[in-house]
Amino acid sequence: MAGTVLILLALGAVALILFAGIAVMAIGGKTSARWSNVLMRYRILAQAIALLIIAVVVYLANRG
Repeated sequence: MAGTVLILLALGAVALILFAGIAVMAIGGKTSARWSNVLMRYRILAQAIALLIIAVVVYLANRG
């Protein structure tokens, strides 16, 4: 149960960062130039953390 919650939170964080990046690209101009790469880096970091959480949860679930 706790593993499922952690996975959902991690995936939610990735989705929020992704949609923020899409919104910034839609705005364009100086805002896009300043924030697009920053949000992409945060998204990649969030995805890596989400994959790590998923791997740990799957490992712990199959241990027994």
